Amino acid sequence: MTTSPRIFGISGWKNSGKTGLAVRLVAEFTRRGYRISTIKHAHHDFDIDKVGADSYRHREAGAHEVALVSGTRYAIMHELRGAAEPSFEDILGRLGPCDLVLIEGYKREPVPKIEARRLEARSREPLAPSDPHIVAIAADHAVEDSPLPVFDLDDTMAIADFIADIVKLPSRTG
Repeated sequence: MTTSPRIFGISGWKNSGKTGLAVRLVAEFTRRGYRISTIKHAHHDFDIDKVGADSYRHREAGAHEVALVSGTRYAIMHELRGAAEPSFEDILGRLGPCDLVLIEGYKREPVPKIEARRLEARSREPLAPSDPHIVAIAADHAVEDSPLPVFDLDDTMAIADFIADIVKLPSRTG
């Protein structure tokens, strides 16, 4: 029997504090003894290779997938070479077992999400009113116009507690 992983998302406009919140949540959940995986969606071309590195040269030569393996970590880069971007479900299926998958981006996925808001964000237009999957807001300023729970963007422990409750993470002791 396969069980679906617990998933929680962080949405927001560019420069809204999504990555900082994601990093703090990973650290907090890990401190609590959970195994956390993350998926980040990028809307632009990105690269994790350095120009001239062996893996870069393999990819540039036309390799479909390039695996980098060491005694500390491994990574597999998959070149789409014109194929469609894989679905969220496809990527989720490639992850190993974990207690919680935190996703950053993927605004349109039907998973519970918290909306990150910062005054310095590219846009201040709220996402929550048009996304029924946003269940809370984390902001660096007062939010008066929302029926959703509102957290201080830096209150990582309270946000982690809220997420644990929403996704029904089992308690960890010690």
